[in-house]
Amino acid sequence: MFSILSGPFRPSLVAFGGKAWRIPWRLSKTRKANVRKRLRAVDSVIDTLVESGVQFKQLDLAKKLPKEHEMNPRDKYTTFSRTARNYRKGIHKVPKFTKVALPRTSPVGF
Repeated sequence: MFSILSGPFRPSLVAFGGKAWRIPWRLSKTRKANVRKRLRAVDSVIDTLVESGVQFKQLDLAKKLPKEHEMNPRDKYTTFSRTARNYRKGIHKVPKFTKVALPRTSPVGF
């Protein structure tokens, strides 16, 4: 018989706060570099579309956004959140932040 306190189904440690997977409180250098790399990749796609001569509404809006080198670190690595203490939260706390398009600018007044 398996014991409840051993094996693969044992409860997680109290030190982990009941969670086996925790979100780090700040981004590592590697994750920040990957964020910058993704932003630059998006910038290159937008530039390619502009050079090709294609025109559509979303491209006009995308051209107005700041490029990666023009963005503040605050806007690169954090995003607006109504529920966070200073109305900002780390980009890595957003679910699927590598897959969804996040705003490159803050709302007016924040």
